[in-house]
Amino acid sequence: MGMTITEKIIAAHAGLREARPGQFVYANVDMCLGNDITAPIAIEEFEKAGIQKVFDPDKIALVPDHFTPNKDIKSAQQAKTLREFAEKHHLKHYFEIGRMGIEHALLPEKGIVAPGDLVIGADSHTCTYGALGAFSTGVGSTDLAACFATGKVWLKVPESIKFVFHGKVRNWTSGKDLILYTIGKIGVDGALYKAMEFVGSAISKLPIDDRFSICNMAIEAGAKSGIIACDETTEEYIKGRVKKKHVTYHSDPDSVYAKTYEFNADEISPQIALPNLPENTKPVDEVAGIKIDQVIIGSCTNGRISDLRVAAQFLKGKKVHPSLRVIIIPATQDIYKQALKEGLIETFIDAEAVVSTPTCGPCLGGHMGILAAGERALSTTNRNFVGRMGHPTSEIYLCSPAVAAASAITGMITPPDKV
Repeated sequence: MGMTITEKIIAAHAGLREARPGQFVYANVDMCLGNDITAPIAIEEFEKAGIQKVFDPDKIALVPDHFTPNKDIKSAQQAKTLREFAEKHHLKHYFEIGRMGIEHALLPEKGIVAPGDLVIGADSHTCTYGALGAFSTGVGSTDLAACFATGKVWLKVPESIKFVFHGKVRNWTSGKDLILYTIGKIGVDGALYKAMEFVGSAISKLPIDDRFSICNMAIEAGAKSGIIACDETTEEYIKGRVKKKHVTYHSDPDSVYAKTYEFNADEISPQIALPNLPENTKPVDEVAGIKIDQVIIGSCTNGRISDLRVAAQFLKGKKVHPSLRVIIIPATQDIYKQALKEGLIETFIDAEAVVSTPTCGPCLGGHMGILAAGERALSTTNRNFVGRMGHPTSEIYLCSPAVAAASAITGMITPPDKV
């Protein structure tokens, strides 16, 4: 019996010939990650245990991205904790603001994660790196503390679910729409502690940024991880970025899956996830006309250069609706710089949108776009829980950059082909 790509990666990092679903393994970690919310807890536990040295200063990444630039005294203290720990242990991958980006866009961009890697992060959207053909998953802060010390993590090998997307995506349908559609079909617990493996002709044709969006939201279906096998698109992206040797893995033809879902990508239109769960999805045409107060374009899901280019296509030469606040957040400094070179930032400013330094900010209700009572946001972020972006009576509608930008012009939820 063959193994899936996920089982192969876990087996290799646990020093085993094979790994099977339900098996507990103690695996070596290629990279572990913490941010300004989760890492301070890990650091406190690490130091409480009296451990003097981290296992490898080159395999720990600390990224203060959630409440930075520091929004208040408490967030400043959190960031200071990361800075002092990084200095004390000579961490190679500490990213102060100015070098910082949203962690799940930053690490791939810097070549810190690679195909075949096993990556853990004290952030649930660590599953993003599965787009590179890595096994990556979120863990708790105490697991991260243990990894700081040992370079290892306990894992229960997950079952895999295969998602086959046939055909070719339609115009204005993106990776974000494919994953929203998927979550709408299976529910927020439809892949509970499973590895979501995405395959098919539509996936193979997707650009890398769309793949990041898909794997990023695997956790919104309850998954342990999301993964897309390394191919020519992946290799082209990591060329010049990843300096270390890497190993690519692919699922065997006789791999066993808990379930298999098959979708026709050419039947999937741009999607909206209505409050208050990512599973509440409908085609945008069915909810067009809902008035909104704020548009967010950014986040670890949709803050990459291709996302900004799409937004600029709609906003160039136009103004955002006068009743709206539109906030655009490039995910990293390099993306911001590229957007400047291409004139995208000028387009956004001329359209009367706000452009922010890289930050998670409004996605988790931190800063840079908090909602008041009863307000509605249309957002390219990944979660729309009650109170996620502000007041408990506010609402979040999730969408792609195309839908967000089109709606920014009209002041209401609008299909991209109607602008």
